[in-house]
Amino acid sequence: MSIINSFFSIEKMEVIDKIYGNIKVSPLKEELLKTDVLQRLNFIHQSGAIFLINPQAHHKRLEHSIGVMYLIQLLGGSELEQVAGLLHDLSHTAFSHVGDYVMEDDTESYHERLFETVLTQSDIPQILKKHGYQVEDLLDTKFDILEQPLPYLCADRIDYTLRDAHQYGMIKRQEAIHFIKHLQVRDNKIIVIGDEQALWINSLSKKVNEEIYNYPLYVYTNQQLANLIKKYLQDGRLILSDLLQNDTFLLNKIRSHYDGVEAIKAIKTATGYKNFLKKPESVKIKKRYIDAFL
Repeated sequence: MSIINSFFSIEKMEVIDKIYGNIKVSPLKEELLKTDVLQRLNFIHQSGAIFLINPQAHHKRLEHSIGVMYLIQLLGGSELEQVAGLLHDLSHTAFSHVGDYVMEDDTESYHERLFETVLTQSDIPQILKKHGYQVEDLLDTKFDILEQPLPYLCADRIDYTLRDAHQYGMIKRQEAIHFIKHLQVRDNKIIVIGDEQALWINSLSKKVNEEIYNYPLYVYTNQQLANLIKKYLQDGRLILSDLLQNDTFLLNKIRSHYDGVEAIKAIKTATGYKNFLKKPESVKIKKRYIDAFL
């Protein structure tokens, strides 16, 4: 089911976000949201394979992309930067960062290397041109509200921290809304107004890192699926371009083989998890801690 709301106003459409509520979007964003390349993200789980063992983890990467776009809008970013926020995860592989494990990318940035290719081979350049932009405007511009190096605040980092925390039941929607009311942009960087809220997001970031991103069972789940995909790539039952499909496509292709069905069952029941715990240091997970006081 598309995240796009079925109701359209005369000039603008709306999308419904779990955290931010109804979001009106411009004709440019409306066209972008309808493209196959963006709609693909609505079938890619934000947390990778974790939904196989935790049904809470069913939120999708398109939700995050829309959230980033909205935060940039809320903070006064240009329309072009809002578009950059909407498109920033365009090239994510199926199962999100599982693709990085498959490619053995410790920086978890494999999808970023694919971004230009995926973008330029889509319908998006023509849509941008229709609305007065060039694809080079996205590729050649540094967007400071959208992205900052760790551990600085940026729209991407703020949204996935709030969204994941909300999805896993760590915070209520009202807490997220209260926090974003304390955000401002100064000297092209996002800052938090008030020490209490800065401490809150720092603490939440730590909790999300420890209880989601680095939680051993979840690391195991994503790693096991990555190992399975690598095996299927090596023996030819998957090809690299399959990673740029979506989760359903990839799962169905894996489950078309008996050993694939059994392997997915083993992931769901955490078979082998105890052995994994004996050597967790073999898996490197990117630290995503925020420091709102910097």
